[in-house]
Amino acid sequence: MTDDHWDTTVDVLVAGSGAAGLTAAITAADRGLDVLVVESTPLWGGTTSVSGGGLWMPANPLMLRAGVPDSAEEALRYMDDVIGDAGPASSPERRAAFARTVPEVVSFLSRHGVRWRRSPDYPDYYPDRPGGTVGRSIESAPFDTKLLGDWYATSRAKESGIPLPLMTDDVWLLARAWSTPGGFVRGARFVFRSLGAFASGKRPVGIGGALSCSLMHVVRTQKTPVWLSAPVVDLIVEDGETVGAVVEKDGRGQRVRARHGVVLAAGGFAANAEWRQKHHGVPGYSSAPEGDLGTAIEAGVRAGGALALMDDAWWGASLVGPGGKASFLVSERSFPFSIMVNASGERFTNESASYIDVGHDMLGHDVPGPMWLISDVRHARRYLNTALLGHRKEWVRAGLLIEAPSLRELAARIGIDPARLATTVERFNGFARTGVDTDFERGRTVYDNYYGDPRVRPNPNLGPLEKGPFRAVRVYPGDLGTKGGLLTDEHARVLREDGTAVPGLYAAGNTTASVMGRTYPGPGSTIAPAVVFGYLAARHAAASR
Repeated sequence: MTDDHWDTTVDVLVAGSGAAGLTAAITAADRGLDVLVVESTPLWGGTTSVSGGGLWMPANPLMLRAGVPDSAEEALRYMDDVIGDAGPASSPERRAAFARTVPEVVSFLSRHGVRWRRSPDYPDYYPDRPGGTVGRSIESAPFDTKLLGDWYATSRAKESGIPLPLMTDDVWLLARAWSTPGGFVRGARFVFRSLGAFASGKRPVGIGGALSCSLMHVVRTQKTPVWLSAPVVDLIVEDGETVGAVVEKDGRGQRVRARHGVVLAAGGFAANAEWRQKHHGVPGYSSAPEGDLGTAIEAGVRAGGALALMDDAWWGASLVGPGGKASFLVSERSFPFSIMVNASGERFTNESASYIDVGHDMLGHDVPGPMWLISDVRHARRYLNTALLGHRKEWVRAGLLIEAPSLRELAARIGIDPARLATTVERFNGFARTGVDTDFERGRTVYDNYYGDPRVRPNPNLGPLEKGPFRAVRVYPGDLGTKGGLLTDEHARVLREDGTAVPGLYAAGNTTASVMGRTYPGPGSTIAPAVVFGYLAARHAAASR
């Protein structure tokens, strides 16, 4: 096809403006290529902007400079043990490419101005497994959004993020700011940090917003154009090779030629109700943005790409408010003086475990009916639940939050047999007294304890339910996004069913089947491979012509 048949010609076309897409764009531009980023929604930043913003980066330079021993080999030993055999999406080659590229990616983005910070206290999610450790997660430092000028107005972080210099280790300590000395000190530091930033004229954003804004600032500095409200409608394939895409812009399809390749990094299908029902059997209670419709995955399949892990997601217990918005639960279900029960009033999981394990347990147990997070008054008084903050009355009116002076009355109000719930609570309270949960081992690992309360002994996760009034809030199997999609190799090339690569087509992030398989090795196991494989995709594309 001659250039006359194209509306726009670039070297690399990147679909998606989350961490995967922006990293691919930065990498391609750094290698002297002409890049175009297209985003399907009016807001840029993707799921990254509304996430915790952490990246699980084993043996990263910050970690090693701090004197914390780690290596790609140790990370791979841990990944092999935790992930196991998850099929070609998590092949040995892809795992090795991830672990061994981490230091290169972190240093590369640092040279372009991304200011990294460690989360030194955050453990791997299975720290007792071979190769497990503490402190592999990193994040972007709080970012001054004034550096983006008018471009910040179209940021998803501005619409849905937290306009404060919040960091990962702030979150778990602030949640217990008024119940522990450590939480109070961290809260005070956070307040002074925020006041100092505003007093100096900065307009800071933290966690996921900081990462997306940091990456976009690099993209803007490189003068790479970004089209908003411009979804990829289809890929253009000639003789089996992806040579471009049709991008809908300003109400019409524009043919964009991509001389070195197309990188699909447009998220998963968390907001596609039809696909969720087909592949997951649930409507989907996702924290991912509305643009997560699977259109890039669908386009990749039409171009010849194979799929994997479509039945899985980055699951986790969630609250769903009166307006239908899902809020992911992390610390709230792990803090003491609370348990999760099914419709029969029985515990069914380690409430303090990794969120994906809790999510799988929610989906996998065979008791029909609603699930509840039940707590006594100390849980509400001591620990912060951001979803309920300032909205308690609305939740009560909607029947999503039930309160009662006794456990018997609470059980009756949520439709659970009072005797059954009393038996469950009595057994749990026994565990709280001994410090050992013989049913689900809650509070056994350093990861469980990370979201515990050190003042509660002998186990920081096992405070008994004894003091009323008691509370029950309905819990749903939510997610941070889907983890199934296009099958890719160690270079982020999209693969066909026969294992051969589709020439000119790359993918990264939640558009792909995850290298992490069906689990979640540590904090930031979604964004980290998105960034790494976005980098690898652009690097391979740059060398392909």
